[in-house]
Amino acid sequence: MKDEIKQHIRQKLKLVPELPGSYQMKNKDGIIIYVGKAKNLKNRLKSYFTGAVTGKTAMLVADIVDFEYIVTSTELESLILEITLIKKYNPKYNILLKDDKSYPYIELTEEKYPRLRIVRNVNRKRHKSRLFGPYPNVGAARKTVNMLNRIYPLRKCENLKKELCLYYHIGECLGYCEKEVDPKQQEQMMAEIVSFLKGNNEIIIKRLQEDMMRASEALNFEKALELKNMLADIDITLSKQKIDLNKNYHFDLFGFYQDKNYLSVTVFFIREGLLFGKHNEIFHSIDQLEEDLTHYIIRFYDKNNLPKEILVSENVNSELLSEYLDRKVTTPKRGDLKKLLDLACENAKVSLTEKYENIEKEENNRLQVEEELRNLLHLPKLERIEAFDNSHLFGTFYVGGMVVFDHFLPNKNEYRKFKITAEVKDDLSAMKEVIYRRYFKVLMEEVIPPDLILVDGGELQITAAKEVLEELHLMIPIAGLKKNDKHKTNILLNQDLEEIPLPKDSNLFLFLNIIQEEVHRYAISYHRNIKSKGALASLLDMAPGIGEVRKNALLKKFGSLKKMKEASLEELETVLNHDVAVKFFEYLKEL
Repeated sequence: MKDEIKQHIRQKLKLVPELPGSYQMKNKDGIIIYVGKAKNLKNRLKSYFTGAVTGKTAMLVADIVDFEYIVTSTELESLILEITLIKKYNPKYNILLKDDKSYPYIELTEEKYPRLRIVRNVNRKRHKSRLFGPYPNVGAARKTVNMLNRIYPLRKCENLKKELCLYYHIGECLGYCEKEVDPKQQEQMMAEIVSFLKGNNEIIIKRLQEDMMRASEALNFEKALELKNMLADIDITLSKQKIDLNKNYHFDLFGFYQDKNYLSVTVFFIREGLLFGKHNEIFHSIDQLEEDLTHYIIRFYDKNNLPKEILVSENVNSELLSEYLDRKVTTPKRGDLKKLLDLACENAKVSLTEKYENIEKEENNRLQVEEELRNLLHLPKLERIEAFDNSHLFGTFYVGGMVVFDHFLPNKNEYRKFKITAEVKDDLSAMKEVIYRRYFKVLMEEVIPPDLILVDGGELQITAAKEVLEELHLMIPIAGLKKNDKHKTNILLNQDLEEIPLPKDSNLFLFLNIIQEEVHRYAISYHRNIKSKGALASLLDMAPGIGEVRKNALLKKFGSLKKMKEASLEELETVLNHDVAVKFFEYLKEL
């Protein structure tokens, strides 16, 4: 069979043109497992099957049974196509960012009454504002915002209150809801805050020193100590940000180090001549160095704000990257910026050197656990696990969560939340609804199903999930994590309800426990997020058929939950269509 595959690939390679384009590698199931691009498709594809390959590249080549390619006019077109296909298929061998969170920024809004706050999703549409960051150290960003909000009496509330609040009475707000505010005072506050966030700390330090002296003279030593600590925080924060540059540069800089089939990338965030922080990530190198670095940089900016300029090493095609990102991308050859690039590369080397043994050990453990679980459950393959858990409040307001692990690594882009209908009154019904909704969507959208479904529970939960899958005519293996009488997980149940003991000191137990804890955390956090919106919002969020638009329409029409409960079906139908109004009417009766 392997000889037939090799012969098929050899014959196909003869027909590949020497043109730019994107190629897609497929496994025996016809699933795309890797997407790449090349200036010369023929040469690039031949390199996989004729040259010596090691590490994860060798694993990729061993999985390939076929390939396809799409010819493009230019290298930029092939890059755009490649990234589009990677996002569409999420191939197992392409770079998956482990740390997919976005970094926080400090936002100073330019509203009539400005606010200073932490924001993460800087790519979403927002009102006019100024952003400072990113801040890889979230604690430092919060400390900075809290300090500035205490020094400057900016508006603190999301929406203006109807009366003066506590912040006004303790001198941390000018009372924008009731008081006339001097525009010049507001402009001066804004100017001083912007100056500080750009690295000029003289005005604020002087202000704090004067306040500290006044507090000390008034024998308010507690206040004086608090101000002294704030001064110390400023000194520590800014001293860490200082770098030896004479200009107010504003860019991100990418350094790298490659060794033992691993690629370590370090990013320096330079704003206004200050080092706001750095980020490092280490991952398997599959493709040519230029391709891997280009992929990484593009995926990095899917989650983070693009700076004015990007600095990269000569191993990256800066012109191509500049065209794709629509930003200035350069490679420093000499001077301070070249020294800074060398420093980033040195940081990348140090990170990989320090972490290599742990990374290698974790990688081996994951592969061993994957093989052990696959054998225990008699699965043909085990690459993707989808795990489920529910959360509720005293048997009401159920929500569900699904987490995804690819090769025992969390794939947070694939996590899903489920708002469960109000009719659900128990865990089994909640699980059935979530399983049905998830895998009905898998059927309808032709999504690749997982190799294993993992549920939190024993025989009843597995039986319930199997019933739903049988209704959908899907054959997906299921397993459950069963707890003992002390509520501690100690048994793995296969789909035939056979018990497999899990020794607590085994790697399998540890990895399965990580998945169980993660799905539990995810479901609980969704539930808490709903509750944190307030009692009324929570009740409306849990109502069947009520989304954000209908919720706002109900609030606009009735104003309160009490009035909604008092409303007739006909009155509800002035806002909702008949079917939704009937369900909502019944839901309100039960509250």
